Amino acid sequence: MQKKLLITIIINLLITISQLVGGIISGSIALLSDSVHNLSDVISLIISYIANKLATQKAQTLDKTFGYKRAEIVAALINSTILIVLAIFLIFEALERFNQPKVIKGNIIVYLALLSIVLNILSVYILKSDAQKNLNIKSVYVNLMSDVMTSFIVLTGGLVIKYKHWYVIDPVLSFVIALYLLYISWGILKESIGIMMQFAPKDIDIAEVEKTVTKLPSVKNIHHVHIWQLNDRDYHLEAHIEFNKDIKLSEFDEICERIEKLLHDKYKINHTNIQPEWNRDDPKEYIIPD
Repeated sequence: MQKKLLITIIINLLITISQLVGGIISGSIALLSDSVHNLSDVISLIISYIANKLATQKAQTLDKTFGYKRAEIVAALINSTILIVLAIFLIFEALERFNQPKVIKGNIIVYLALLSIVLNILSVYILKSDAQKNLNIKSVYVNLMSDVMTSFIVLTGGLVIKYKHWYVIDPVLSFVIALYLLYISWGILKESIGIMMQFAPKDIDIAEVEKTVTKLPSVKNIHHVHIWQLNDRDYHLEAHIEFNKDIKLSEFDEICERIEKLLHDKYKINHTNIQPEWNRDDPKEYIIPD
């Protein structure tokens, strides 16, 4: 994955520089917007590269008991935030240019948009397999997919400018690109914040987990349940489990193993912390306010 990210960084740096120079020469704000979008991808890729490297290190210590396993989530949060800020900036720039359209060189826009499409498709292909199993890479992958779409928009605008000389299309397209950036970034931002806030994963119903666990022999109820994601791969659960009788520690270990396997196989929860109880006077709701 490290090598793939490094190759993609080089590719997107080439796109960014070429579009930045081309945007200045042609006078196209849409091309400059696309270059800013690609610059954000370069920054995102660099952050992702560092985060991925940290996440793969065995860095658990007495003061960092989880190591850097959340580094990738922090990176995804930063990536999406950068895109949202840039999108808002581009919206204001597009509105200002809309009132004062300028003469633009369409040929440069067309050639550089085509270059961006080809190189971004190559980047998307390189990261496709890793994007399905890593939120950090997914955020970069989505950014690159959006680059392909925005480059097609810029290409269309360049052709219109070249053959029809409708220069007002340039800020209009820049505005559309910015709105698209906001749309794609918002979902990743929400997901990243949800993980950082330790919200329960969307694909896990705590009430269903309670029903599943209480079907096991000797288990009376499960309460004081917390389920959260450490990152996009590791699901954690901690809970109190009350038993029907005063069981031995060896029996508890056996039941624990069954619970762990059940939760892992059915809900992909790969770390559990269970507190056993018997005839204890405490609240029995599975969600208890602290």
